[in-house]
Amino acid sequence: MPQQNQLFTLVNTDIQVPEGLHLLAAISGFTDAGSAMQQVAEHILGNLEYTTVAVFNNDELLDYRSRRPVMYFEQDHIEDYQPASLSMHLVRDEVGNQFLFLNGYEPDFKWEAFASSVETLFEYFAISDLTWLHAIPFPIPHTRPVGVTVSGNQSDVIAKFSEWKPRTQVPGNIMHLLEYRLTQASIPTTGFVLLVPHYLSDSEYPQAAVSGLELISGHLGLIFPADDLRDEGVAFLRRLSKQMEENADLAGMVANLETSFRSERSGTGMGAVKSPERELPDADEIAAELEGYLASHQKNKLENDEDQD
Repeated sequence: MPQQNQLFTLVNTDIQVPEGLHLLAAISGFTDAGSAMQQVAEHILGNLEYTTVAVFNNDELLDYRSRRPVMYFEQDHIEDYQPASLSMHLVRDEVGNQFLFLNGYEPDFKWEAFASSVETLFEYFAISDLTWLHAIPFPIPHTRPVGVTVSGNQSDVIAKFSEWKPRTQVPGNIMHLLEYRLTQASIPTTGFVLLVPHYLSDSEYPQAAVSGLELISGHLGLIFPADDLRDEGVAFLRRLSKQMEENADLAGMVANLETSFRSERSGTGMGAVKSPERELPDADEIAAELEGYLASHQKNKLENDEDQD
């Protein structure tokens, strides 16, 4: 057992965790374009058998005032409340392969201590490697597959999957720090950052989640049931195509992105995408209108379903 650690508690210690498992991580931070990580986490925990093996201490890591828990008020009293969660789970994929899954909020405090705690869990569970998922907005049209940039210390994985290799400064997140610390400890580490169309970053974009699961499968050999997500993706694109027929500005922006994508694409990776040549509404305006359209469409669908019932 690890020495007493105030940042996490081991649970279900009667469960045998095999040595040498992969650790997959999806930690929500300052951005989750297309709700990719949220969808992946919900899909994994909603469709696969799992057991929680470690729970992190909210009182040490979470700023409650910025991320207030949901309280359930029942007429004249608080019936229950839903605290945030940051936990590690032992999961079986669709064919029985086991892996560990670290999921939840990004810590507000004690990043270095959190990274050290994860290293402690690596040692305790004899974890073999880390693969983590992230998603950012990117000027790429939805008519193209979701792009990916790969980081870490596995050059063969980077060469196989990475489409965009920038040299830049970015706002750090906890997984960047954990990747850095584990690399220093010579632990195999891979980060997949999905490049989601910026005008869809505030939408729940199923294609982003599907791409994330496919990357994880291609890298780790894990098998996920994703047919429902693919079906949702088809329906989403059908609604988006309808919106483009009705919104010339959105159609024009996508056309410009497609033209830029073709002209800037090179054999060495994804080039920088040019700004549209004519003035168009910005991504926030397009996203707001698209969100309104999709929400209205979903409301109408529910009302129609109720009428049929």
